[in-house]
Amino acid sequence: VEKVHRGDQMDGLLYPAKKIPPTAKSDTEQEKASQNVTSSKADLLLKPNMEATPASLSSDLKQKVVSILLKYSNGLWAHALPKVYQDTYQVKFPEDILNNLELLSDVCVVDYVSEVPRRAILYAKPQRCIDEKLDVTEKVQSHDGAKATAEQQHEESKDQYPENVTVPSLIIPSEGSVSIMVLELKNTNEVLIRFVGKDYSSAQEQMEDEMKAYYSQNSTVSPAQSLSVGQLVAVRAEEDAWVRAQIISLEDSRIKVHYVDHGFTEFVESNSVYKLQKQFSSLPFQAVKCKLAGLEAFCDDPVLVKTVESQTCFKIFAVEILEKSDIPLLVLYDTSGEDDININATCLKALYDKSLELHLQVDALYTSVRVTSVFSDGSLYCQVPSKGLSRLSEILQKLENYFGYKQTSEFNVLLPFCGKICLFPSKGKWARVEIKIIHTRRALDVQFMDTGTIATVKVSELKEIPPQFLREVIAVPPQALKCCLADLPPNTGMWTPDAVLWLRDSVMNCPEFSMKVIKQDGSKGIAHIYLFTPESFPDMDLSINRQIKKADLWKHQKDVFLSVTPSGTGSTKVISDGVSTLQLASGKLEKSFSDSAREPSSAVSTTDTPPPLPLPKPGELMDIYVSVACHPGHFIVQPWNELNNLYALMEEMILYYSRAEEKPVNIEKNKLYAAKIGDEWYRVIVKGILRNGFLSVYELDYGKHEFVSIRKVQPLTDAFRRLPFQAITAQLAGVKNQQWSEEASIVFRNLVEKKPFVAQIQAVNESTNSWDRKIVTFLVDTSLPHIDTWIHDFVSQSLVEFSKGD
Repeated sequence: VEKVHRGDQMDGLLYPAKKIPPTAKSDTEQEKASQNVTSSKADLLLKPNMEATPASLSSDLKQKVVSILLKYSNGLWAHALPKVYQDTYQVKFPEDILNNLELLSDVCVVDYVSEVPRRAILYAKPQRCIDEKLDVTEKVQSHDGAKATAEQQHEESKDQYPENVTVPSLIIPSEGSVSIMVLELKNTNEVLIRFVGKDYSSAQEQMEDEMKAYYSQNSTVSPAQSLSVGQLVAVRAEEDAWVRAQIISLEDSRIKVHYVDHGFTEFVESNSVYKLQKQFSSLPFQAVKCKLAGLEAFCDDPVLVKTVESQTCFKIFAVEILEKSDIPLLVLYDTSGEDDININATCLKALYDKSLELHLQVDALYTSVRVTSVFSDGSLYCQVPSKGLSRLSEILQKLENYFGYKQTSEFNVLLPFCGKICLFPSKGKWARVEIKIIHTRRALDVQFMDTGTIATVKVSELKEIPPQFLREVIAVPPQALKCCLADLPPNTGMWTPDAVLWLRDSVMNCPEFSMKVIKQDGSKGIAHIYLFTPESFPDMDLSINRQIKKADLWKHQKDVFLSVTPSGTGSTKVISDGVSTLQLASGKLEKSFSDSAREPSSAVSTTDTPPPLPLPKPGELMDIYVSVACHPGHFIVQPWNELNNLYALMEEMILYYSRAEEKPVNIEKNKLYAAKIGDEWYRVIVKGILRNGFLSVYELDYGKHEFVSIRKVQPLTDAFRRLPFQAITAQLAGVKNQQWSEEASIVFRNLVEKKPFVAQIQAVNESTNSWDRKIVTFLVDTSLPHIDTWIHDFVSQSLVEFSKGD
């Protein structure tokens, strides 16, 4: 309802309510969903209102649209509406409406599922609501002339009276990588940030450029005469920049304003304050508050606040959004260097008690040293008797006593995130751990802060630190010191498995050592040391360093064979260091891999292999997921109904192998193993043994070829041999088998990879090994209602023109 002045009279004018693009199928659901609109829908919300309104469409057209939608109870894709409309009424549908579906919002629900309006889904509203709105539409249309006059007079009146401009709320990004700039902070629970990206900082820059053009070049615009506290205004800032602001207070000729997109407050002169035009109110305020995860309990600590401020202000960070509330909960990452730095975890170190820190001195000797862990690169962690270690023991004992009469379930970790400090029960005692990698909802990697050990654990095993102990637990610096053995041969290079096992056996079975510090590498946080058993100290020749140096443990495997043809042919290819590096960089090995995957490998004993995956018969259907797509002649599918079983298996493998003792493995070609690739464990078959301890393996559940260090391969236990291997090699039916060009392969990959389909099997090519079987299949995209897309039709029509002939 708008009140319009006409001389001494005041008339009321009714308008249809403005609609926000609904995200659900009912009015009630729309209201709930409007709080969780995705960033793609934000684009639509941020666009200025179109001049056309729902009232501008005829009620007859709307009624026909309603009649169509009532036939489609599951909704109709917007781009399909023109054809259905023309087929039904023999009249062409005005397709301009598809660019502004809000014109139909009073008679149907518009569900925006992507950034493209035509990809929205239309649903019919309840008939009662439609009848009421169509009636209102007809009444409004009958008074178009009066309305236009009223609107003109209303616009004139708005210049005389202050206006409360309504600005939409900022929608937090929900997809893709998210970056922010930190503007300022009062405490770590009130950090002012600005999102960086197309619909955020870029949109703001564009708006401010438009403001500058409007206010600088429009001679009729003058400073606002009537101002009030809380009013949104445009302010001419330094260097002729124009920004949005909100008035905080009025003091004579000076006005205190808060810059809503930049986050700071200052006094400005009244002659630099202008009325904010309506076209500049469609973009949400860009400066928003957030909380930093893991720092909430110490949010006002002056040392912490000062550290966070110095580390973050006016810098751009990648963020992980943990909670999307009014004040979102974030983890910040500095990705500008070689390694990503968790800012939250780094700033938490400011709370360490400096008196408990241990700084190793060069040339100093330390006794009663305990080696707590050894890594595959030869580095090790040591504990040195210190004030901090004694203090830690006291605190952990207090926690032990506290949990003795408490239900620990009330301290379960509900929101794990990287950098979070928790407690973990280890060997009958509580230990401090920091979360490093989150694999799944159940499994994650932690590093024991006081031994350096990295392990994969279940989330349910972690406990929150009770609030009354939190500060003193955090105050003790990590008691594990990272070290490496000094003066090893300069050509040692990568540690061999034998060398790692020798070092591990030598130091982990001895309760204490003596240690001499040779030098400190501050940039890497590692001390170079000589290590002695109690009986050998201080004889340098008897040190662990000299013993491992003399041992014959540094010879790497020299033979390099990569199978590119069936073993039965006896053809192998030797790859030198230079060739393997170049071929990997250029991708020339990829063709060899995909070719070899299509040909049967030498037979593997079936006594220890899982049962083969049952495949449909020709003509039958199968729900599948395309995990890898090279080109229409070679792609990998997985059975859709087995994916949950596969995910469960992967999770169990992570938990098992992270806790299992590493064993020397006798590697043979065409044998099955478990391999750690990235942060996950996979079931693989070895296709080739490469130089410097690397293997070429084929992932039997995902259909990928990978290179992996021999140190990351373990025997595949019987428990993980029960589920059939999930990767099925496939070829697209209905298209001519040919040499596909790179362009055609890319188009096909983007079309099908990482997507579900229905497969109609045309042929099954059996083989001795289940992973060498191959299907020839049609792929059908059934994601659109009432429309099935056959991929081979698309390939035939759109891709063959890019492809080479045979």
